[in-house]
Amino acid sequence: MTKPVPEREALLDELTRDAVPGWAILVVQLNSVVAGRLGVTDTDVQCLHVLGRHGPATPSVLAKHVNLTTGSASRMIDRLVAAGCVRRVADPGDRRRVLIEPTEYGLDRVGAAYAGLIARTLDDLGDFSDEELGAILRFLRTAERSTTAEIHRLQSAPGEEESP
Repeated sequence: MTKPVPEREALLDELTRDAVPGWAILVVQLNSVVAGRLGVTDTDVQCLHVLGRHGPATPSVLAKHVNLTTGSASRMIDRLVAAGCVRRVADPGDRRRVLIEPTEYGLDRVGAAYAGLIARTLDDLGDFSDEELGAILRFLRTAERSTTAEIHRLQSAPGEEESP
């Protein structure tokens, strides 16, 4: 691989040390504000996103998606049921199992909470070409895979201060 040119190095440095981490922190803060407005926790909001994206899931699958123990996931589900955001239903493939599914009310509340950001994002992306939008989407999908891999690496690493 050839050595990056100084301009590219500066761009990569700004992206990895400033822009992406700064944006990630703001997303965490936004999710916290949304959770407060919905009367649930940040992890509860993550659960609603998982259900909205992947559909009904067992409590153990939800626990894995939001990085909780099964006991903590059970309490999360209880909070979301009490808030009217999810319901427990019998698994049609195995009536002994329970699935957690989002309610329309829960999805509507989350959708309304993020509607302003979605509108701003669509406005922000309006000036980008189709090629640029494709590059942004490619980056986000790649970053999602890399972040998932790093989560798994850190969860399975024996020490807390292990380097990549």
